[in-house]
Amino acid sequence: MRKLILAALAASLFAVPVASQAQDPIIIKFSHVVAEDTPKGQGALKFKELAEKYTNGKVKVEVYPNSSLYKDKEEIEALQLGSVQMLAPSTAKFAPLGVKEFEALDLPWLFKDEDTYEKAMKGPIGQWLFKKLEAKGITGLAYWDNGFHMVSANRPLLMPADFQGLKFRISGSKIADRYFRDLGSIPQIMAFSEVYQALQTGVVDGCENTPSNYLTQKFYEVQKDITVSNHAHLQYAVIVNSKFWNGLPPDIRAQLEKAMAEATDYTNSIARKENADALAKIKQSGKTTLHYLNDDQRKAWQAAMRPTYKWAKGRVGQPVLDLIGKELHVDMN
Repeated sequence: MRKLILAALAASLFAVPVASQAQDPIIIKFSHVVAEDTPKGQGALKFKELAEKYTNGKVKVEVYPNSSLYKDKEEIEALQLGSVQMLAPSTAKFAPLGVKEFEALDLPWLFKDEDTYEKAMKGPIGQWLFKKLEAKGITGLAYWDNGFHMVSANRPLLMPADFQGLKFRISGSKIADRYFRDLGSIPQIMAFSEVYQALQTGVVDGCENTPSNYLTQKFYEVQKDITVSNHAHLQYAVIVNSKFWNGLPPDIRAQLEKAMAEATDYTNSIARKENADALAKIKQSGKTTLHYLNDDQRKAWQAAMRPTYKWAKGRVGQPVLDLIGKELHVDMN
């Protein structure tokens, strides 16, 4: 009997470390599809740094760049299932969930500059869109700027006629699909991780993306011509699994919100510089020719893409277009 009592006592003593597991750090897996040296990649690392600092190590953030954990086609489903806690997808990725309103942000020639974009997303437009995700078990935390799109091919793209018959990779936005069709080209949905090889082998003729992504993914090495068109904007939404987020202790969640706010300001502040530096490096490489639209060329692009606005009403709905038109003073007709 004495031995049984001692054994039970010993078992209870050895159980103490197991109970202390409650003190183990909370793990946040933060997955994204771009390189670490892009604005989004650096923003994710900044959030990791600040989150771990402000929570005194009670939270550990594991960042998985370059689709190393999930491909961009898989990551939102993984978030909903709880396999990953945090993502920063392009806003076009929400349409397959039935939240098509985000695609309105992909309309061409919508944002005048980065300041206009940032103000809009911190204001009524951004908050209205985030509420649309709540029914999907997703909580929106912030919008991260990645700048304006360029477009590339193995021939100069200066007038709409130059796009005729070319295949362009798009991320999945039906708005982008439409304006490329309006230009006479053939859009192809493709995972970001597959784009370089597709450009290299001619599976697609061209693509659109920001300067920082062109540089870090080396797209410029397999495209002879890049037009610095600034025709559309690329933004990311930092999102979390709602069940996970709402289940955090309030003090921890408050510190993470603080970390995210600061990481967002950091990311958006470096996006402009990173894109400017990337553009300079691409030019310096001598591997591609950069083209800039003159006023007449820009007007021709705008006229060719204008039908996308009318078409968008049936895709994203009138309410979001009315809101954007009011906030940005843009004619949506």
